[in-house]
Amino acid sequence: MEVNKMSKTRVYELAKELKLTSKELISKLNDLDINVKNHMSTLEDDEVSLIIDLLTEKEETETDDLVDEYEELNEKPSKKSTKKQKKSDSKKAKESNMNVQQNDTVKIISIPAFITVKELSEKMKINPSDIIKKLISRGIMVTINQQIDYENASQIAEEYGFLLEKKEDNEDNLEIIDKEDDEKDLLPRPPVITVMGHVDHGKTSLLDAIRKTNVTQREAGGITQHIGASVVEINGKKVVFLDTPGHEAFTAMRARGASVTDIAVLVVAADDGVMPQTIEAINHAKAANVPIIVAINKIDKPNANPDRVKQELVEHGLVPEDWGGNTICVNVSAQKNIGLDDLLEMILLEAEMLELKANPNRPARGTIIEAQLDKNRGPIATVLVQKGTLKTGDVIIAGTAYGKVRAMFDDKGRKVKKATPSIPVEVLGLSDVPKAGDILVVLDDEKKARSIAEKRKEKYREEEIMQKQKISLDELFNQIKEGSVKELDIILKADVQGSVEALRNSIEQLSNDDVRLRVIHGAVGAITETDVMFASASNAIIIGFNVRPDSKAKSLAEKEKVDIRLYRIIYDAIDDLKAAMKGMLEPEFREKELGKAEVRAVFRVPNVGNVAGCYVIEGKIIRNANIRVVRDGIVIFEGKISSLKRFKDDVKEVQSGFECGIGIERFNDIKEGDVLEAYQMEEIPR
Repeated sequence: MEVNKMSKTRVYELAKELKLTSKELISKLNDLDINVKNHMSTLEDDEVSLIIDLLTEKEETETDDLVDEYEELNEKPSKKSTKKQKKSDSKKAKESNMNVQQNDTVKIISIPAFITVKELSEKMKINPSDIIKKLISRGIMVTINQQIDYENASQIAEEYGFLLEKKEDNEDNLEIIDKEDDEKDLLPRPPVITVMGHVDHGKTSLLDAIRKTNVTQREAGGITQHIGASVVEINGKKVVFLDTPGHEAFTAMRARGASVTDIAVLVVAADDGVMPQTIEAINHAKAANVPIIVAINKIDKPNANPDRVKQELVEHGLVPEDWGGNTICVNVSAQKNIGLDDLLEMILLEAEMLELKANPNRPARGTIIEAQLDKNRGPIATVLVQKGTLKTGDVIIAGTAYGKVRAMFDDKGRKVKKATPSIPVEVLGLSDVPKAGDILVVLDDEKKARSIAEKRKEKYREEEIMQKQKISLDELFNQIKEGSVKELDIILKADVQGSVEALRNSIEQLSNDDVRLRVIHGAVGAITETDVMFASASNAIIIGFNVRPDSKAKSLAEKEKVDIRLYRIIYDAIDDLKAAMKGMLEPEFREKELGKAEVRAVFRVPNVGNVAGCYVIEGKIIRNANIRVVRDGIVIFEGKISSLKRFKDDVKEVQSGFECGIGIERFNDIKEGDVLEAYQMEEIPR
């Protein structure tokens, strides 16, 4: 018996050659101590030849024995049994012929990742009700037009003697498009540095000191809520810094930061030591095989103890260089600018050792760092280009979003026409908001990009349907048994995609035996009427993070009695949910809306700052009230009114339909078109 020689042979191919079913061959291989998982497993050439030799020998000996037995029986047949013998022989002959036919005609059917029961039954020419019965016996409740996944389909098919092959869609798999670059085409590129560490250990302050900007004051509670990407020039060389949020809820964002980085700078406070998020950051960097440079920050504090920090780092596998290891540790102070030059020197030295290169002369490929929906400009994605050069007018696809690059802006907000490897840019022109972490690829044809995006959307939709319909009998029983189990559905809206992901993970982890929390919808943008109707139909609450409901959504929520909770700091959202689940909610402070004013002009007053010339469009504005600045449905600032004037006179309040001048404490970035919302906090005992 001859088998086609090839580097590797699949089990089902060998079974076909040996005229066996895959199951029979797998059991024989297991008897021979050759471990194979399924019919798609591969075998080496030497294994194939050994199996053929062993099995053919066994077959020959078995057939010889059968012939001997048959001859013995034929020698002394009894008269009574001859008729029965003939009948049984003919039956056996038929059965053996059928078995041989089945073994010879093992059909291989090619199917996609998901297939409807009807399509599978047509391909196998089997009654669909039989397939449905088998699926129900496995705990999968489906109808004839519902889809099942490849794994379940292949198990059902094997029972009927069919083999399934997964149909790969080349267009859907963008990894095939990416080609390896020749060494001669590669040119040096700037290193991408991710600053990681525990919350409040000074990551953003350290970056501020390096890039001489100030981000922390703009962040709610002084905590970085989104990834920021910026380019810094050090000794004539460009270095790209990514600032990942430190709060534990943003693990997903930090993991995404580590996946695109070349060097991780781990910031540890000298007065606090290694904390839970520090350990997480170390694990992310190690998993991504990224070299770690440790910046021991806040060494100017009186209770700073760098040696204790080093001791704790050793416990987690990071041995400092001065202790005989290979982890670079630098003592720094972001506030006092101590040791920053040493840190930058170490970063450049590590980058030189890595010899980072990329090919700029090819279609671009990069990663979505962050994405959000802007009311005026549409979907905006922050992209870190990793290969090639991204240019204005390029046809791009990222996840389920596609389009043409209409405009690009660098980290300082300047318009640029192209972005080379390792450069982060904001891209306008996508059809939808992509997910953070999606791969952005430049294609040559917009039609192709659209078709791939549509296929991906369809695939995600199918997967969602599958998740909803996959019910096991155990779970059904538990649901009947647990009649008292409460389930809280949540609709999540945030200003950027990264926050949606992080909040979703945090909220779903809060579930316990008594209350199950489920995020049924999460998206970017302001809270709309659609969200309120969805919440009303699903009996869900809406959580808004850094976004506001528009006036129509607010009035509809009151009418439908939908609970909308708005937060600017993630701690508050999580703490409120935890407290609500324990039934230990503190007296609630409810926001009482006073009025809204639209900014129509901005006046610069010496020694005071910017004053907003406003027209009160709703309610009234009261002096000393809390004020919220809303731009395009997103909260820009919250603070207090410092001054309220009608013409030149100070007034206590201004009613709807009148103009006034409003000054805001510690905030000057007022723009025409902003909406100022005045409110007071009222305590409501529970």
